[in-house]
Amino acid sequence: MPDTIDAPIQNEAQGRSEPPVPAQARPQVREVQFAEAPPDAPGAAAGQFDILLDMSVPVTVVLGEIQIPIRRLLQLGPGSVLKLEKPIEAPAELHLKNSKFAEVEVVVVEDRFAVRIKQILGAGTQPNATGA
Repeated sequence: MPDTIDAPIQNEAQGRSEPPVPAQARPQVREVQFAEAPPDAPGAAAGQFDILLDMSVPVTVVLGEIQIPIRRLLQLGPGSVLKLEKPIEAPAELHLKNSKFAEVEVVVVEDRFAVRIKQILGAGTQPNATGA
């Protein structure tokens, strides 16, 4: 590799040439060699995720969707009913953030709504075409 860049550097913003850059002014590039990592002790990998196991994540149950004009939305009040596009026999969906990850059925436990998981969806599973 030569000590200087042979051709002058063209400064496009200024429209002028700059003198060649000496080798000493250029950053030195070299490969890095790392020592081999020691093998993990048995069970060490599981311990690395312990902090995640106590974290809480928001889970949303989606019963269905509907699109209505803003004019209709502003007319809603107590006692108004919105008919969802999803049939009653279709499963509801469990979402983590905006990603569907399970299909569920709505049930009642004591005096509260609950969901029973019917199917866990894989990472490659996409929501259906309606987005519901």
